[in-house]
Order: sequence, then structure tokens, then C-alpha cells
Amino acid sequence: MTEDSALPILGHALDQPSAFTPENLIDDVRRSRQIPAGTVPPVCILEFDGDITDWLVRDGIAKPFAPWACFHTSMFAMELEGVKCGIIARTIGGPYAVLIAEQLRAAGAKHIVGLTSAGRVSPDLPLPCLVVATSAIRDEGTSYHYLPPEQEVACESPLVPLLERELIATGWAVRSGKVWTTDAPYRETKTQLSKWAREGALAVEMQAASLFAFGIARQASVASVAMVSNAVDHAGAQFDTGSQEDGLQVLKAIARAAGSLFAAT
Repeated sequence: MTEDSALPILGHALDQPSAFTPENLIDDVRRSRQIPAGTVPPVCILEFDGDITDWLVRDGIAKPFAPWACFHTSMFAMELEGVKCGIIARTIGGPYAVLIAEQLRAAGAKHIVGLTSAGRVSPDLPLPCLVVATSAIRDEGTSYHYLPPEQEVACESPLVPLLERELIATGWAVRSGKVWTTDAPYRETKTQLSKWAREGALAVEMQAASLFAFGIARQASVASVAMVSNAVDHAGAQFDTGSQEDGLQVLKAIARAAGSLFAAT
């Protein structure tokens, strides 16, 4: 393939700074919407589905966080296990999740955790369960804007082993390992599912590879927890992730994991 015909998704000058920055956007939002200055909570959770966030807000557990300067999302704040946490709902897909993660980092977040829905790839995975992603297959586009082309990207956050420990304490079935990140959930073929299962992928989701690449490039602590609740080969109930209280226990485990890191520094 010649340079002129190279795929655009692989043709990025990774060593050059961006002409458009999250800091610029935050400044513009503050001016146009008269948003007060403020640092976001140290732990920020990107909730893929939004159901848990909606419930937290309805029950008064999470309150609007006024200093969050973003055109696209609202943040809600709460204290869990002695740790102040922010949560943003419906950050669906790698491009959107990283867009928000860039702004969170610029606004002072110390740890960013994606809480995403996922489908089963490994036939041995119980349903439902939680997967703490340790690496991700880069079958998406966003990661190539941050790192050179490779098949996989690792999660380098120090949260990973702490997340597994704390999530096990919730009573969920918990696994740690590789996930497959795709931009096109309705183009998952049986051939792909078999291929990635053979290569060790546990689940398929839409964010982890993008977030991990961002985390490495920006030296940010980014992790991903997948709530695996469905599979094409599963005859039982699909998309059952338990009650909202179960979701709250997952959030508390994330807060405890981050709290352990804060206590160690």
C-alpha cells in the first residue's frame, strides 16, 4: 500500500499536539453557560446504559454537579465509601467515552472508570457476571488516534487488581481478562465471535480499547468494568444485570478500589 493510498484511520501524526483541546472547550462552555469554576470528583464513572444514574438521581443519592463544564453531558456527584465520585450517563461507544474522558482529565479527575454493558464471547463465562478488562482488542477507530497500530492495548491503571478484589466482595461472579472492543455491535459475526474466543477474549463491548489507548497516551488512570449479561448462545434470560441496588454495590466497590489507592499515597 502506497503512502497516498494508506487508510486514513492509520495515518495520524501521533507525535504532534492537537489543534483543538479539551481545555479550550471547557473554557468556552464556562463562558457561554456561566458555569462556576471547580474541580471534578477524583473518581469519575462513565455509565454506558444510564439506568443506574437515573435511579441514583431519583433517590437523591447523586446530586447535580454544577461545575462540570461540558456541552454534551451532565455530571452527578455522590459520596460512596468515603470517596467523592462523579457519574456521567450514556457515554456510549469509544469516541464519545474518550471525548468525555479527555474533558474529565483536563478538569482534574484522578481515576476514570468505564462501567459498560457487554456480551459474552468466552463460552465458559457465567451470565450475568462482571469482567475487569486487563486488555482490549482494537476493533474500533479511536485508539489509532492515540497509539500506533497494534492488535491489542493493555490497561495500565493501578486500579485493575483492586477492582477485582473489591468486586468479588459484592457477591458477583468476577473475571479479569481481555475484551473485544467493536464500533459495530450489529456486525458481530459468528466467525468473529469464534475467532476472538479462541484468542482469549471474555466479552465484547464498545469502549475499553479506546479508553485504554487514551489513558496510555495521556498518562491517565483509566479502567473498565463490563457487566456481561447476554450471549448469542444463551437460552436463558438476556440483559439481566440485577437490581439498581446491585448496581450501587458495584459502584461502591469501584469507590473502595480507588480509596485504597488514595490511602496508599
